[in-house]
Amino acid sequence: MNPHLVGIAANLVRMAAWLAILAAVFVPLERLFALHRQKILRKQIGIDAGYYFLNGLLPGLMLGAPMAVVVLAAHKLVPGGVLAAIAAAPMGARAAAAMVVGETAYYWAHRLSHEIPFLWRFHAIHHSAEAIDFMVSARAHPVDFLWSRLVMLTPLFALGLVNPMRFSDGAIPVVILLAGSLWGFFVHANLRWRLGPFEWLLATPGFHHWHHTQGLQRNCNYASIFPWLDRVFGSHYLPNAWPAAYGVPEPTAPTLAGQLVQPFREPEAPRKAL
Repeated sequence: MNPHLVGIAANLVRMAAWLAILAAVFVPLERLFALHRQKILRKQIGIDAGYYFLNGLLPGLMLGAPMAVVVLAAHKLVPGGVLAAIAAAPMGARAAAAMVVGETAYYWAHRLSHEIPFLWRFHAIHHSAEAIDFMVSARAHPVDFLWSRLVMLTPLFALGLVNPMRFSDGAIPVVILLAGSLWGFFVHANLRWRLGPFEWLLATPGFHHWHHTQGLQRNCNYASIFPWLDRVFGSHYLPNAWPAAYGVPEPTAPTLAGQLVQPFREPEAPRKAL
């Protein structure tokens, strides 16, 4: 049997197992502590599941070549002394720095996806969900998904915070991506949870739901884990309330195939408010 097909099949099984675990955790929580009363099998949840599996397979297949080119170019610009100092730092310090650097890079990739019209075409697919639950975290056009991962990982490798030649460093990007992914499911969840005084340190559903509100008010709260980044860069918004509605005014294709193609077409006029 083709080893590539075996690898893909193994990844699909792994992702299906993770999805079962996520559902076992979040479905009961979203029933017990629901912010909005809505069905578990809501409209377009099947599309979100499609994105979950599609984006679970793509990074390993498509990120390697562009990452290598970008990192080689970046290494030419970073002074050797900086790389040597980072390499000599303890692994714990490098891991903490990698978390902050990776999250900061993700913040700007995410923010630019809102501010640059071409990138927004792809990112708008994520914002098109009109009902929010943990599965909306998986709704991302592959171009948008790859863009954010490329920007997030580039400084980690370019600065030597992660060195693919050191076996011990292999866990660092995995932990960062895994933490960001798991926290992404949490902040999208249909949960009325807040963290009180700790909400300045860690993102919550209350923080991220405002990022999915309709209208230009969504241009806030770009951080995935650390909301203090939004405070630093002036994009923090967290009133003592919850959004009344979610989604985007632009018409969105109702199928997965249609949504994959839509950003490459000329944008249509926004729907008029009723």
